[in-house]
Amino acid sequence: MLNTVLLDLGTGYGIAALGAGVAALGAGVGIGQIGKGALESIARQPEAINDIRSNMILTAALVEGAAFFAMVVGLLVVFK
Repeated sequence: MLNTVLLDLGTGYGIAALGAGVAALGAGVGIGQIGKGALESIARQPEAINDIRSNMILTAALVEGAAFFAMVVGLLVVFK
């Protein structure tokens, strides 16, 4: 798979596929950081758990939506 992607770099399809992969990795890192921050905030202020949880879910959804859009655009270029 990696050899195929690297061979397709000249045509632009490989770059689109790599972009889709980077978007997925970025979303994973971003959501991990959101969870880490939320857990640290809950540890500091346990009484604010509901506010922190709702903000965490909203932010994670926004990150996931942006990453999904980037992956779809990258894969549309590959499979056009």
